[in-house]
Amino acid sequence: MALTSAMYTALSGLHANRTRVETIGHNIANVNTTAFKGSRTLFQTQFSELLSMGTPPGEASGGTNPMQIGRGVAIGTTQRLFGGGSVETTGQPSDLAIEGDGLFVVRTAGGQTFYTRDGAFALNATNQLVTADGYHLMGYGVDQQFNVTPGALRPLEVPLGRLNITSATQNVALDGDLSAAEQRALSGSIQTSQLLVDGGGGAATAGTLLTDLRSSTDPGGVQFAEGDVIRLAGAARGERVVPTAEFIVGTNGSTLGDFARWLETQLGIQTGTGLQGAPGVFVDNGALVIRSNAGEPNAIQIASNHLTSSNASRALPFTLSQTATAQGTGVYTSFTVYDSLGNPVQVNATFTLESTPNTGPVWRYLLDSPGATGGTRVLGSGIARFNTDGTFVDASGNEFTLPRDMTGAATPITFRLNLAGINGQATSTSNVVLADQDGYPAGTLTSYAVGVDGTLSGIFSNGLTRPLGQVVLARFANNAGLVAEADNLFSVGPNSGPPALVTAGTLGAGLVRGGALEGSNVDLSREFIGLITSSTAFQANSRVISVSNEMLDSLLVALR
Repeated sequence: MALTSAMYTALSGLHANRTRVETIGHNIANVNTTAFKGSRTLFQTQFSELLSMGTPPGEASGGTNPMQIGRGVAIGTTQRLFGGGSVETTGQPSDLAIEGDGLFVVRTAGGQTFYTRDGAFALNATNQLVTADGYHLMGYGVDQQFNVTPGALRPLEVPLGRLNITSATQNVALDGDLSAAEQRALSGSIQTSQLLVDGGGGAATAGTLLTDLRSSTDPGGVQFAEGDVIRLAGAARGERVVPTAEFIVGTNGSTLGDFARWLETQLGIQTGTGLQGAPGVFVDNGALVIRSNAGEPNAIQIASNHLTSSNASRALPFTLSQTATAQGTGVYTSFTVYDSLGNPVQVNATFTLESTPNTGPVWRYLLDSPGATGGTRVLGSGIARFNTDGTFVDASGNEFTLPRDMTGAATPITFRLNLAGINGQATSTSNVVLADQDGYPAGTLTSYAVGVDGTLSGIFSNGLTRPLGQVVLARFANNAGLVAEADNLFSVGPNSGPPALVTAGTLGAGLVRGGALEGSNVDLSREFIGLITSSTAFQANSRVISVSNEMLDSLLVALR
């Protein structure tokens, strides 16, 4: 009967609207669920009874349309809406939100992979980023040089307080002024000892044994015995004190020439071709001569009481007097470099004006370090050239090696000196300072942050920032085809397509926001309107059933 069909048609409307209310109720229940994606129920017409196909137009008739009676409504689909929710800043570095397309990749302890928009991660006991249910956040790791290594996914780890890092210096940049108004450095200071003789009364030479060395004023007394300690303390070079050092007769050397070479090293005097003033420590006509590098910043200040002996009868073995002062001015500076263990090592640098050709000023720089091992403090020297307008042209001899034997660190420290930041105009004074160097002392990972490309950047106590990994996002051809699981998770569905693993901001993937969470995309106003329309439709369909029932009752009464 037609009335019975009407009742079943209305029943389909009740069922459809009830389902829609269930969908809306699920949306409203999850209005505060992190990164929840709401759904909507879509209806379709159900069966249609064809009473007449209609007729085409002709001579006798203009044509008739089909005559059909609908048989109700069916649920077409419940469609998940993957529009983005609002992003809320939390300040928690482990919280992550995606702005745009993509899902986080998480993996269970058993190796099962899921996908989620819920970025409320936290660090577990092993410093790995996990979901509230303990699923690992997956991404790319880094190698030993902290380079991100795309390839196989691995759990992302942030070893706070456990990861230590240091960086040996490779580049040093200096800044400042080398004034063209300085006086050219033509010669160094000269200190000369008393006349020294050997046991035969002849003038001492570099080959004279220290145990046969005597002062010409006391030729009968030997200056040193085997094992005596000659101590250098209190001497200065330019503006800085020379570190205390000890020479043991017979251990560090046996001849006056051995002692001269040792003293030359400890005083930081550099020798070689091209250096002004023939610097060095040597024996000349029976006297020990100390000649510094050219210029006042390199001048040696050393007196007789700066060289003492453990031999009580010859406590002051050398009587030194200054016979010449250094000629020329310049500037001194010092800076710190770091070895591979993060140990700080001081480097001293002196700059003196060497020449002033028509092409522009030429400066000489000398480097030494009290932290150098291997018996020498000298690191080397180089030349810096400037144009006639004082702009920097180039530098030669600006690559240095600083030995660190027997320190446990990689040896040597090799660094390059960059002088491009220095100008050579005729300023009132010369002043050179450290602008930058790329070495760092040892530091411990103290905090981290996540960049928009998903890179986890570790921040260390020494100021270093290094990548710790990179979050990977999964993109699907059809997000609505994913299968929703419990705990804000999704799994691959038959119509989602396979996951494409990409990094944030590439190939259509969204950006990652650290310290933020994505909210639900449920629009409460729309949901409430849906409740009203669904409730009204449900009541209307109920009314159809009631009316159909009343009509059937009336028909039965008429048939009695």
